[in-house]
Amino acid sequence: MLRGFWRGIAIGLFLGVLAPVGSALAAPPQPPLSTYGKLAGFEMAAVSSSGDHVAIIGTMDGIRRLIVLDRDNKPVLINNVGQLKLRDIAWAGDTQVLLTRSNTANLGIGFTANKAELWGTIVIPIDGGKPWNVLSNRKDVTGGIMGDYGVVQREGRWYGYFSAITLESGADRSQYNLLSTNPALYEVDLQNGQSRRVANRIESDEGWRTWLVGADGKVGASLDYWNNTGNWVVRGANGDTVAKGTNKLGGIGLVAFGPGGDSVIYRTEDSEGNEAKWLEMPLGGGEAKEILGDVYVHRKIIDPHTRRLIGYRLEGDYPAYKFYKPFHQKVMDAVMKAFPGRSVSLESWNEGFTRLILYTEGPEDPGIWQAVDIKTGRADEIGISYVLPSEAIGPMKMIRYKAQDGLDVEAVLTLPPGRESKNLPVVVMPHGGPTARDYPGFDYWAQAFASRGYVVLQPNFRGSTGYGASFEAAGHGEWGRKMQTDISDGLAHLAKEGIIDPKRACITGASYGGYAALAGVTLQQGIYRCAVSVAGIGDVLAMVRTDIKESGGSSTLIRNLKKEIGTGRDLKLVSPIRYVDKVTAPVLLIHGKDDTVVAYSQSSEMAEALRAAGKTVELVTLPGADHWLSTSETRLRMLEASVAFVLKHNPPDSVTP
Repeated sequence: MLRGFWRGIAIGLFLGVLAPVGSALAAPPQPPLSTYGKLAGFEMAAVSSSGDHVAIIGTMDGIRRLIVLDRDNKPVLINNVGQLKLRDIAWAGDTQVLLTRSNTANLGIGFTANKAELWGTIVIPIDGGKPWNVLSNRKDVTGGIMGDYGVVQREGRWYGYFSAITLESGADRSQYNLLSTNPALYEVDLQNGQSRRVANRIESDEGWRTWLVGADGKVGASLDYWNNTGNWVVRGANGDTVAKGTNKLGGIGLVAFGPGGDSVIYRTEDSEGNEAKWLEMPLGGGEAKEILGDVYVHRKIIDPHTRRLIGYRLEGDYPAYKFYKPFHQKVMDAVMKAFPGRSVSLESWNEGFTRLILYTEGPEDPGIWQAVDIKTGRADEIGISYVLPSEAIGPMKMIRYKAQDGLDVEAVLTLPPGRESKNLPVVVMPHGGPTARDYPGFDYWAQAFASRGYVVLQPNFRGSTGYGASFEAAGHGEWGRKMQTDISDGLAHLAKEGIIDPKRACITGASYGGYAALAGVTLQQGIYRCAVSVAGIGDVLAMVRTDIKESGGSSTLIRNLKKEIGTGRDLKLVSPIRYVDKVTAPVLLIHGKDDTVVAYSQSSEMAEALRAAGKTVELVTLPGADHWLSTSETRLRMLEASVAFVLKHNPPDSVTP
């Protein structure tokens, strides 16, 4: 299985692969924080179109690398990727690996923000050819890649489709000027890098445009949206209107081509943004029909070459899949049965759906990557994200409790390994977003705290996704209010059950979770012994003003912010920075200087306000760190600082008088 798959590679190469889960090797009771804090030893993988090659991003000899294996599990390419912030890995056929990466860049004149996260695609030939960046050879393109629209094979060659900001040139083509940040669509020959524009940008600066590219490499559908009016229109390949409407909240988007390829599926919301539905419209004209009306889709599954919808993952605590083709469904049903008791995520598949890459999680499973060969009926463990003995993994489960107003709320509960679940200290860890949710999978931050003796509670408070439109809408206007009490209600539930000591609770979180951590010791008092906010929001009014400015004053964004958070005085009333005088618990603020989502000033100004009020506060600045802490160095620094702070102010073995 595991070692057999890697036969032919020198022993000791792959950090995340050598120790199977449940290894008999003795492990320390508390694994070092670097085990959790560094990027996973095995990060991502993808299988080629034929299934003959697997591309992997993982740590080898302490260095992050791209590794490509053939059918015999022998490496055909090993390239260093260093500290590149990699976001995705894919294939164009069997000869080119496509790496999606991003970097934080300072923007020049003409942009509404000072910094932005710019995306790009690196093409890596597996025959040893020199890697190159998509569209980097064009003088009239700037800002990297704005969107990836898939790859197609035509006449023996592979082409990729990417949108990018286009500069307009003067008559002599000696100078290029930025007239609009709306992107155009380009076709790129992935063998030689040559490119051509295949679709123009929308002309209005008040709008945006997206496309669906068919298997023939032609635009089969496009969507235009105008922020000022909320009007939208879907057009077919010949430019004829397929569907149109108005949604002032921007609740409209292309999903995919229909399973038969002769229709387009688009997603639309009601005028209040509370109910979403998918509509399928024949490209040749006809009536739009709602599909999957009684299904809550977690993720669409689209053929990477045809952009047709081939299936979907159902929303739920654990993955479940539905496919349109019986063969695909039969394969997935068999795969799910092969890993009982585990959460199974489909990550990649070949064109014939006979070789799959899966990611599993669960009890005693810290994230294992599996290569499944349907023809041979074999599943090989190709890597482990976090090398931990099974006894060091905190057990995870979903719990349910009642909020103060009777609303049912679910949460992920992680218990410290090897300890009786009675009267334990607790770390409450609300998720970011807030339109997101937590699942009962391996969470490196939660597991690190659990390994130190803490119960970890991750509430899916109202406003979270995954529980239907009405549950998500219940969070509108509830920042610092019911969304916040939903979190502390979970703490009260655990105390009632006798699992935790409510006097030994701290709250930590990142992004919106960081806001909730600050709100837990400002808008609320006397509940938590300490708070850790990572890239959190202290001043909601300032955040809203920054977001509107950086959007160029988008009417759609303004309407959404008003609906979801509020305006004016409401924003001040739920801003933690307005209540620093009420803080009685020590506060740790951690923030990256290159954060393009939540401004660093949110934490620096919160720290100044707390100090001015005579409160105990620490500010940890992470130079070069983005919002997601995308490197091992920044992630580990955050983890070490947050765990040390909680250990100091809420030691797990302390006795409350």
